[in-house]
Amino acid sequence: MYRHLPAFALVLLAALLPGCATLHRDFVRQPSTAEPPRRDTPDTRYVQHEVARHPGLSGFRLLTFSSNALMSRVVLADHARHTLDLQYYLFADDDTGRLVAQRLLAAADRGVRVRLLLDDINVGGELDMLDALDAHPNIQVRLFNPFDTRAHSGLAEAAQFVLDGSRLNHRMHNKSFIMDNTVAVIGGRNIGDDYFDAGDTTHFRDLDLIAIGPVVRQASQAFDAYWNCDASYPLKAYDGKHAGPAELAKLRRELDEHARRFAQSDYAQATLDQLPHGPSGDRPGKWFWGHAVLVADQPAKIHADDPELRIGPDIRALMDGARHDIRLISPYFIPGDDGTRFLTGIAARGVRVQVLTNSLASTDEPAVHAGYSRYREPLLRGGVELYELRPQPGEKQPATDAGKSSGVSLHAKAIVVDSRETFIGSMNMDERSRLLNTEMGIIVDNAPLAKAVERFFDSATAPTRAWRVLLDPSEPPQDASLVWRGMDDGHMATLTSEPDATAARKVEVGLIKLLPVENLL
Repeated sequence: MYRHLPAFALVLLAALLPGCATLHRDFVRQPSTAEPPRRDTPDTRYVQHEVARHPGLSGFRLLTFSSNALMSRVVLADHARHTLDLQYYLFADDDTGRLVAQRLLAAADRGVRVRLLLDDINVGGELDMLDALDAHPNIQVRLFNPFDTRAHSGLAEAAQFVLDGSRLNHRMHNKSFIMDNTVAVIGGRNIGDDYFDAGDTTHFRDLDLIAIGPVVRQASQAFDAYWNCDASYPLKAYDGKHAGPAELAKLRRELDEHARRFAQSDYAQATLDQLPHGPSGDRPGKWFWGHAVLVADQPAKIHADDPELRIGPDIRALMDGARHDIRLISPYFIPGDDGTRFLTGIAARGVRVQVLTNSLASTDEPAVHAGYSRYREPLLRGGVELYELRPQPGEKQPATDAGKSSGVSLHAKAIVVDSRETFIGSMNMDERSRLLNTEMGIIVDNAPLAKAVERFFDSATAPTRAWRVLLDPSEPPQDASLVWRGMDDGHMATLTSEPDATAARKVEVGLIKLLPVENLL
């Protein structure tokens, strides 16, 4: 009988907390799938003409600039004729989130079917906006692995984590934006100011791929698998009052007014100035063509610890095939004992292994840095090169209580093998991504694309932008401590403690390291 106690406790909790809405798990969900791509717009005719010239291959453009990443999504929404499918870990109710929402609503008004699938962990103040969007007959919003009860108070969510943490600790971290089953954006960015250089505190350095060709159909199939799985629920599966035409009309007015104000902002003007010189998916231009495969965890990963449901083995095989060099970019990098042995084993074969991650000063998750710091010495002793991104010059990282960073923080997830094969996606190199969250990405065989990502890596690891972590060469190898090497006030400097980080933040991380929480990071 005790196995039913958490469910009973949640029902009791919902009854005691005013304003709680309860999830009906028997809610009837209508399945839907991606529509076949068509050639009935200038965009789709252009894309299919390009794909026909490269049979069996997919085409890619690399989005390194945040402004291009945002406007490429806006352009795809504006040019959609039939469908838009969005899958994200986070969709913020902020300037850029509202801009994207306004374009989705405009597309729905044209008759485009919009499916928006979000992980439930970050849906808080955004709920009213999402509920109003869901009132549109052409927009459907679903939540992945949702909470059983919903209230404006955080007490209900905290209590559910206590009672149902083994389920709720599994989250959907996937990120995709698919137009007309013809063009997709896959990568590391969520929808929100922090991911498009529009935030006041956090500015993430990130990577996305615009994709055309066969890999887009693979992305649509992965989206359908999540949309129709037993862990995805429509917003209307919660009881209580939901938005109707009046709330939708109010949101439409608010979004239109917000879009007008945003268009007049300095950020929007700078974006328009930059866009003509950067890549987007709506016009002729150069594409990187290559054989590609979309890799995505199965939704059932949140229920079962089965390697066949995970993309980890695909990523491991990609790196294990390296002959010359690996460049690995992971903002949250906790290799664990197994990953450390794996990477140092590759280095022992004579393969150069370079890793770029966040420094203590640039990370937005100090708990992750606490986990990562345990593995620096064994990685360095095993021949792995470590680089830690620095925040913007002159900005120091404060101790935080909410995981927010100041200045530049790394958020890109990418791997380049032998200057030929590239992975770009949502997966960090940590136990959470490997075992708890669902992830996705694209593996591409194309040397010019690999070179472009290597240029991103080399730029980010320059001595003015990153610290190289080394074992102190002045000490005996077996006892050498860590030092950080980089440019400081125009000169190469060697530091003996975490650069740019305040004493308070160092204490914060030191205390976290005392806790047995690595398997949760």
